[in-house]
Amino acid sequence: MAHIGYTMMTEQAGPRELVGHLVRAEEVGFDFSVTSDHYFPWLRAQGHSSYAWSVLGAAAQATSRIPLMTYVTCPTFRYHPAVVAQKAATLQLLSQGRFRLGLGSGENLNEHVVGGGWPSVDVRHEMLREAVEIIRALFGGGHVNRRGTHFDVESARLWDLPESAPPIGIAVSGERSCELAGEFADLVIATEPKPELLEAFDRHGGGGKPRVGQLPVSYDPDRDTAIKRAHAQFRWFGSGWKVNSELPHPDAFEAATQFVTPDDVAESIPCGDDPDAFVAAVRPYVDAGFTEVALVQIGGESQPAFLDWSEKTLLPALREAFGRD
Repeated sequence: MAHIGYTMMTEQAGPRELVGHLVRAEEVGFDFSVTSDHYFPWLRAQGHSSYAWSVLGAAAQATSRIPLMTYVTCPTFRYHPAVVAQKAATLQLLSQGRFRLGLGSGENLNEHVVGGGWPSVDVRHEMLREAVEIIRALFGGGHVNRRGTHFDVESARLWDLPESAPPIGIAVSGERSCELAGEFADLVIATEPKPELLEAFDRHGGGGKPRVGQLPVSYDPDRDTAIKRAHAQFRWFGSGWKVNSELPHPDAFEAATQFVTPDDVAESIPCGDDPDAFVAAVRPYVDAGFTEVALVQIGGESQPAFLDWSEKTLLPALREAFGRD
């Protein structure tokens, strides 16, 4: 069994459009939603990058059922973890308990803008651990004071706390992040269907907890159009997290992917309107043990058609394949 989600990708549509797309996603029956939290698009062709938390606040008011989630927020550079805790608690109240806080160690692409440099991955993991400890302490109520290696907190308190704190998810890509997620997270997040990531998460205390994956797709009745769109906007995806987290600007992603061909993209991203191809692309996540898979339809302008097709064709095919009613 797998829950199928919808991605509000802030890099490929404006804020009002994103909220409208999510309203429609709720109507057609997606099980949950996730939202990227970026300052830059990956490639200039995507053309957008609105403030995710404003979009989420609007989405919480415009919808009534569909769960919301950051996928993911970096609580260590652009945002201080005490501020992330306040934002998350507020969104949990606005959504009446539908919000989950997805966290990660970040990408240089988005975090360099505040001028704090980009330390090694080991330091970034140290910062994330400290940030999660602060967020959890604030979710617990009362005043928090802390003198940490990376963050100080001066008598902070959340005055508007939900009855149930937002569950915290942590994004993983290797053993160190899996150890952190197993210790601190209520769920794990990954963008590749690698069973070894979930096995490591389980070894470090994550057994029985939800695991959320994400998959780009490119629907279009004309497969060549779908491939062209995927190549123009998503050819960076196959570079892997160790590369994607380090590059500082969309122009760097343009240079790094200049030799990626449309055929290369079509081999890794389902393109066109054959539901069997989309089912086949989701299957490795389900086989690896993911309990939730969020789809990213590539291209802001293509969302309405994708959502209509999902209602009539794609979601029924996925639920027949993976056991959802």
